[in-house]
Amino acid sequence: MQAIVEGIYTSAVKGTPLHSVSEGKLEAGRGLVGDRYHAGVGTFSENLRGRPDAEITLIESEEIQRFNDVEKSAKSPGEFRRNIVTRGVRLNDLIGCRFSVGAAVLEGIRLCEPCVHLAKLVSSSVVETMAHRAGLRARVLSGAIIRPGDEINQLGREATLDLRM
Repeated sequence: MQAIVEGIYTSAVKGTPLHSVSEGKLEAGRGLVGDRYHAGVGTFSENLRGRPDAEITLIESEEIQRFNDVEKSAKSPGEFRRNIVTRGVRLNDLIGCRFSVGAAVLEGIRLCEPCVHLAKLVSSSVVETMAHRAGLRARVLSGAIIRPGDEINQLGREATLDLRM
């Protein structure tokens, strides 16, 4: 299975729902143009100011589906408040790794663990059910326009992506 971008989500204002966009512009050192964290007005912007892990977040569509199956819910990808929804790649394996998303180059920084804020918006069970599965925080090394369907490829390591079968 090929690793791809399944969706791109953004919100210009903290606390408002994320909405799907047909394309997004990733800007090196800043993140997704038009998103609250790009503008420095996200819920955690003050705590993350100057840190590279504030630029962009990714989550696996397979983990969203797993959450919905376990919790018998129908939460949409945007409700998990991550910018890029992927399919066919284990994001946890990209910590400390450079990877391309379409023509953009990102670096995985750390897990994007679920928090109390997300639990208030999604479900109290999200913290436990999505622990170590809620996505990846990354920085944008080289920007580009990205779209759903764009390939995700690991760069800078000898090993290849752990693609899901």
